[in-house]
Amino acid sequence: MEAPTNEQGRPAGAPGDEMIAKARAGRSKSPEALAAARAFAVDCAMSMRDDKCEDIVVLDVSDVSQVTDFIVVGTGTSDRQMRGAIDSVSQHGKTQGFRALGSQADERGTWLLADFVDVMVHVFEPNTRAHYDIEMLWGDTKRVEVPDGPGPLASKRAGGASA
Repeated sequence: MEAPTNEQGRPAGAPGDEMIAKARAGRSKSPEALAAARAFAVDCAMSMRDDKCEDIVVLDVSDVSQVTDFIVVGTGTSDRQMRGAIDSVSQHGKTQGFRALGSQADERGTWLLADFVDVMVHVFEPNTRAHYDIEMLWGDTKRVEVPDGPGPLASKRAGGASA
């Protein structure tokens, strides 16, 4: 008989399951909460662009997903750059009240994920992104426009100088 598993494929009752369940159960769908999540998703996309990620999209899945409201997807060119991009959005999340519930990477470092509950951030290497094709999976959802210009962390990266 196979042991029951949680949504991450780990044995049910694994460490962190209770925290994940509480975070997901406490999600609010108020207009204010959605606006805050949208703004954070856009900030993540801009930060990823500042970190030289490419082909960044923000998908609004709030009407079709019970797990998250926004998915941010970007392509990186190296393991180091991809980890830097995930680290940057995780640090920014802490300052904005969006603590990463967790972050994961596949064995080869070709897919990195940061889970902020209301926002999921994925950074792929190009071939892995093409293989999983998340944009096609969520093809019926709306795309959120990401404005041009530097992201929220640009002045901190430039040594604190204001733009």
